[in-house]
Amino acid sequence: MLQLLEHADNVRRKVAPLTAQKHKAEFGQFLTPSSVARFMASLFPVSSRQTCTLLDAGAGVGALSCAFLDRWAAGGFGFAKVEACAYEIDPAMRMHLAQTMAAYGERLAVKSQIMTDDFIEHAAMLCKQGQGGFTHAILNPPYKKINSNSAHRLTLRAVGIETVNLYSAFVALAVALAAPGGQIVAIIPRSFCNGPYYRPFRDFIFERAAIRHMHLFESRSKAFKDDDVLQENIILLLERGGQQGDVTVTTSTDDSFDDLVTNTHPFKRIVFPDDSERFIHVPTSQERNAIELSTAIRYSLEDIGIKASTGPVVDFRLKEHLREMPESGTVPLLYPAHFSGQNIEWPKPGIKKPNAIQRNAETEKWLYPNGFYCVVRRFSSKEEKRRIVASVVQPDTFGDSEMLGLENHLNVYHENKHGLPEALARGLAMYLNMTGVDENFRRSSGHTQVNATDLKMMKYPSRKALMALGEWALRCGEPTQDMIDEQLNNLTA
Repeated sequence: MLQLLEHADNVRRKVAPLTAQKHKAEFGQFLTPSSVARFMASLFPVSSRQTCTLLDAGAGVGALSCAFLDRWAAGGFGFAKVEACAYEIDPAMRMHLAQTMAAYGERLAVKSQIMTDDFIEHAAMLCKQGQGGFTHAILNPPYKKINSNSAHRLTLRAVGIETVNLYSAFVALAVALAAPGGQIVAIIPRSFCNGPYYRPFRDFIFERAAIRHMHLFESRSKAFKDDDVLQENIILLLERGGQQGDVTVTTSTDDSFDDLVTNTHPFKRIVFPDDSERFIHVPTSQERNAIELSTAIRYSLEDIGIKASTGPVVDFRLKEHLREMPESGTVPLLYPAHFSGQNIEWPKPGIKKPNAIQRNAETEKWLYPNGFYCVVRRFSSKEEKRRIVASVVQPDTFGDSEMLGLENHLNVYHENKHGLPEALARGLAMYLNMTGVDENFRRSSGHTQVNATDLKMMKYPSRKALMALGEWALRCGEPTQDMIDEQLNNLTA
């Protein structure tokens, strides 16, 4: 029985450390460890097809094709023959890929074709010609942004694919090239699950395929640890033209899969029926969490009468107006570094950020009146315990300053660009800092960024309940995390 996955993995271990970071960044490809490749191949359902046509786009040294073919050789599929098509534009990788695929061809009924074409360009051409028809696709696509006016973006647009990264482009093209009932397994960053930029990609997938299985690695750094990839990854099994039903969700801490947990969920827990943005949630337990169960948490920001926006001051565009410390004619400028929990330190010397911005005709439209605001950092550090970190802007911190600058790395809750009642600002911060809110947010957000759109899509307690929570916080002084979490059960509609 021919098994070449371990050979491919040995090649990966030798090649990866010798590949310069600049080269990896150029190609956006990180090679798949054998344990991940084997798990991905195991997700394909048993097939009675006589002929399998396999697509491996961005094949690297061939680990994914090896895992698939090894499963077939071990009796995992009933194919009489396999026709494999592997795309790889890196000549160094392609040499190893060709050798490995040739070895399978010598022992098994495998006919392989190594493609040197740019996959996006070639796949788009096949789409236009109505070709493709792959029964199976297994992908670890490159991770790299696509510029809005690039040749790739225009090529994709011509075949109805609007997306911002190579990884989502590869998956969309694999779905487009799949035969009816075709199975696609891909390991990709989780960033497509939410946010406005990936909405067209989510729509494209939902219109053409059903999600059958999702696997989440609970550690951001373990799926590609040999390449130091700090990106939360997810493995998807899609079925071209499938009727959407329940979704199997598995989780493991890392790529050993030693603590694999399996649950099945109705699709309405994956994509909420009333969510116009179609965010994809990944429940990590069978039970609905406290936020889902609470009848008090059902209001939109519009219901509450407030808005969430990205901080309007983009510092590099207003560079000439920034000042290291406050001086005559300036107003406070707030960055995430000025906040620590519910405490504000301003001005804060030595943070390598300006503490003030001039107030003049060019900056006035970017400033907010001094007042109480709830702010949320847009970025959390890679392995920070919490994704959502909320604080309160307190106007007495800034003396008699009439206006404030809120920098672009903060999200801010406001009432038509004015401050909130103190109790409402504090209640919002308490609610957002609840552990249950953070856990619920992580079900749909796999990246370190918290966008204003994410905050707009969340559900909240009523304005009255938030005000009551803020008044409680004022009485408590500095409540502990346990005290904050206990208040979840006290929220009322």
